[in-house]
Amino acid sequence: MKKSSFLALVFLALTTSYAKAQSFDVGTNVISAGIGLGSGLNGYDYNSSTPGFSIQYDRGIWEAGPGVISLGGYLGFKDYKYSNSDFQQRWNYTIFGARGAYHYTGLDVENLDVYGGVMLSFNSLNYSYTYYNGIGYVGGGYNSGPGLSPFVGAKYYFAGNLAAYGELGFGVDILNIGLAYKF
Repeated sequence: MKKSSFLALVFLALTTSYAKAQSFDVGTNVISAGIGLGSGLNGYDYNSSTPGFSIQYDRGIWEAGPGVISLGGYLGFKDYKYSNSDFQQRWNYTIFGARGAYHYTGLDVENLDVYGGVMLSFNSLNYSYTYYNGIGYVGGGYNSGPGLSPFVGAKYYFAGNLAAYGELGFGVDILNIGLAYKF
């Protein structure tokens, strides 16, 4: 009887700490890597593009009501190309950003982290133009400058500290999906 009571107590302690480990708390660190869908560049004519790639980091800093405010960073990249029989144009789009988010912890859904926030960024857009006869023109910075982007997202922890996530916002792409790791 003592052995089964001890095992039940250990099981309860482990499952309680496991459920608690799934929420976003002060001191929580999350690194995410994703692939984007939908262009963050509007108005450019292109006939091929790479998917957007991004890496994000968030750290829980302050408790605020039924949630936690996080601060972190963002790095994203996307490449666009337009070509025809005479020339090729290429846009390389890179974003470096600092982001803050509010992670709502008031939902009674285990393993789910929902959040929304804003990113202050520097958007670097480089342009090049090449004629197929070998003559090239590199345009350098092309509408590069600061940016401010809202975003909303959710992470679902399906295996311990490993989560799948989706995020909507105006970074390199409009929709970003990927994996996140909490430590």
